[in-house]
Amino acid sequence: MKLNHGLHLAYCTNIHRGETWAETFDSLKQNTLRVRERVCPNQPYAIGLRLSSHAAQELSDRAALLEFQRWLGQNRCYIFTINGFPYGQFHGTRVKEQVYAPDWTTQERLVYTKLLIDLLAQLLPADTEGSVSTLPCGFKLLVTTNEELKIIRDNLWRCVEHIARVSAQTGRKLHLGLEPEPMCLLETSGEVVHLFDRLRAEHRNDPRLAEHLGVNYDTCHLAVEFEEPQDAIPFLQQHGIKLSKIHLSSALTLRPTREARQALAAFADEVYLHQVVVRQADGSRVVYLDLDDALACERPLAEETAGVSAAHSTEWRVHFHVPLHSAPTPWFGNTTGHILGVLDILQTRPSLCSHLEMETYTWEVLPPEFKSWDVVDQLVAEYEWTLGRLAERGLYRTADAVK
Repeated sequence: MKLNHGLHLAYCTNIHRGETWAETFDSLKQNTLRVRERVCPNQPYAIGLRLSSHAAQELSDRAALLEFQRWLGQNRCYIFTINGFPYGQFHGTRVKEQVYAPDWTTQERLVYTKLLIDLLAQLLPADTEGSVSTLPCGFKLLVTTNEELKIIRDNLWRCVEHIARVSAQTGRKLHLGLEPEPMCLLETSGEVVHLFDRLRAEHRNDPRLAEHLGVNYDTCHLAVEFEEPQDAIPFLQQHGIKLSKIHLSSALTLRPTREARQALAAFADEVYLHQVVVRQADGSRVVYLDLDDALACERPLAEETAGVSAAHSTEWRVHFHVPLHSAPTPWFGNTTGHILGVLDILQTRPSLCSHLEMETYTWEVLPPEFKSWDVVDQLVAEYEWTLGRLAERGLYRTADAVK
């Protein structure tokens, strides 16, 4: 949906199942239109589209694409962004580290991403720029050599060249956003800057890099790394790195008392990785690949330290996307503060990034007390929370009430 200052907001449809185009399209008809009716019935409605490689290939068929374009027009919907992070199946099976495959060392990832750019250029409204988000190069445990890193940079540059060509041919402004995530090659803002420094050294004075490659700033992921938006965003900007898109998402936080750890076990699932960053009282950090690893290796917080202030105690941050409107519980907090910090910056500089996307893909695996029984109800509640925070900062006017 269209906000003030040329901003756009959508929810990412990766919350729904759909690996073929037929399944994806059916989900848009069955779920997304129901959300639209309650959130934005009288204005153009934005969709944050997720396409698997299979679905993208099927949508590239001329008849399928024309049918979808007509459907968008008939329902006053539009596409401004595509999630190109998960290549294959994303629900109902073991995803875990497979979500990073194929990575940017492969031709498969390059071909898939170029196809998403081609599709977006044909779906994008004429007066709107378009973004595609992608994985942060690869999984840190699987990409280990300088040769592989060079292949990644070369493939990213080939994609930049393709985006520049499509942008010039269509008159659209298109860009790709790398999405930092714990345990990946790009975890932190510092690692992002290092990658861009290498790319600039290899492609000196070429403006296409800054125009067509940037960062998909996921507020959950950066918060899990204990980064602060007032530090990370200016740091990226100082190094000329575009914010391609902002993912509005929230992570779990806790002080690992015995009771909190027992409650946390309900969040361990067999589908997704839930990386954990532990910050000890002395400021040192330990990173665990998954929630089970942290629960097995970390000792419970000693009873005698249970009353110590949070600023001087061990804290866990868990890569588990929880609904944006979730309230703290006796055992868990969240990283809402990071989201609000990003929105505060956006309030003062609305031109910083025009693409906002809510991304809580974990609905199917959420513990019952954290989820709505109807995914549409959950999405509407997330819109209500997000639009309220945007309105407080003058980034949205409540012309359409959420019902």
